[in-house]
Amino acid sequence: MTVTRVHGFAFCALAVLATGCAQLKAPPYAADYEALDRLKASKPAPVAVVKVQPTDPNDPVNNLSLRGARLLSPSGTFAKYLEDALVNDLKEVAAYDAKSRTRIDARILSNEISVGNIVTGTGVMEVQIEITREGMQRLRKTYKANTSFESSFAGIVAIPAGQAAYSDLVRTLLRQVYADPQFAAALAS
Repeated sequence: MTVTRVHGFAFCALAVLATGCAQLKAPPYAADYEALDRLKASKPAPVAVVKVQPTDPNDPVNNLSLRGARLLSPSGTFAKYLEDALVNDLKEVAAYDAKSRTRIDARILSNEISVGNIVTGTGVMEVQIEITREGMQRLRKTYKANTSFESSFAGIVAIPAGQAAYSDLVRTLLRQVYADPQFAAALAS
């Protein structure tokens, strides 16, 4: 019985170590269609999206860890993940034109998912957005989104919860951006 217990503890320790070294991918972004309907109703002019910064994969905003398990972006970096989300949303409302002289520039200032709390996980994303038309600045504003989700003391529950919560964090941020009257006015023709 003692040998069985030792084997059980060894197996649990191995499972914890294996989870800690794992690499996980954030789920694909899924649009908030209610927010897109509001954006579409504001009749945005065609707009281009410039590469979201920072593009350096070693930048802290592009490196997320969930209790030692590395969270990776399916787009390569989390800046590219946000860029793809913006482009897809603008295409969805027929407002994307890569050649437009109206441009959205974005820079991620903070990007975090935490599963350190025993009961609740949290996410924070802060992004600076600038809209220019014909080289003239129409908007420069910082948006910040906070999310929370059920977590657990057990890593086997907390880590997948944090992984799944990332797309919701981006969706929450973009919902806030699209609902901003100043953002809508900056995109209006």
